[in-house]
Amino acid sequence: MRLYGAVLIGLLVILSGCASYTTPGGSVQLSELGDTDIKELMAKEPAANFPANISVARIQAPGYESYKVNSFGTGRYSVVTTREVETEEDFNRLSHLPKVEGIAPLNRILLPENLDSIKSLREASARLKADILLIYTFDTSLHAGEQKFAPLNVISLGFLKNKEVTVTTTVSSAFFDVRTEYLYGLSEATAKESKNSSVWSTSDAVDDMCVTTEKAAFQKLLPEMEKTWIGIVAQYSSKNI
Repeated sequence: MRLYGAVLIGLLVILSGCASYTTPGGSVQLSELGDTDIKELMAKEPAANFPANISVARIQAPGYESYKVNSFGTGRYSVVTTREVETEEDFNRLSHLPKVEGIAPLNRILLPENLDSIKSLREASARLKADILLIYTFDTSLHAGEQKFAPLNVISLGFLKNKEVTVTTTVSSAFFDVRTEYLYGLSEATAKESKNSSVWSTSDAVDDMCVTTEKAAFQKLLPEMEKTWIGIVAQYSSKNI
C-alpha cells in the first residue's frame, strides 16, 4: 500500500508538471471579408432605414476555439454564438442608443455552414429584417517575457514558471449596411493585464486571465461603438434613406 501511495503521488506530481494551456484562436481582418474590387467598393451606398434594427455577430478566425468556447462554420471565418465575454446588459445598453429600433444576435439556425464573406452574415441579417449588421472580433495574445505565443499554441505551464506573463486583447467592430454592404464606421479598444506566472497553476487560472482581459476590452469598446453610432445617426438618419 505504501508503494502504491508513493507511485500515485509521483504520478500526480508528473501530471501537474505537464499541465498545459492552449491559447485562444485568432481574430479576423474585417477588411478582408468584403468586396475587394475598388469600383464595387466606391459604388456602394447606404440604404438603411432609421430607426434601425441591428443584427450582431462575433466573428473569429476559421476553426476558432478557446478554453471553454468553440465556433461555428467553415470558410474564411467562423462565428462564436456563445456569450462568454459579453453580457445581456451590454447589448441592452446598445439597444437604447438613439435611432435604434432593436438588436438581435445571429445564431446558428440562421447561418450557413460555409462562411466566406460578409454576404453570408448579411443574408442571415435580412431574415431578421435587420437594417445594419454589427460585427466584432477579438485578438488576444499572450507574452511570457519576450516570447509571444501564437493563436492555438499549446503552452506548458511549467515553462511559464517565474516569468511575468502579459495578456493583451484588442477588439475591433464594424457597422455594415445589410442591403448594400456599405461600411458606416469602425471602432476599436485594447485592454492589457500582467501577472507573475506563480498564480498560473492551472489552465483555468490562465483562461480566467484571458477572459478577464477580453471583458475589459469589450467594456472599453462599448463607448467607442456608441460614439461611432452617434456619428452614423448624425450623418445618415436625416437623409430619408
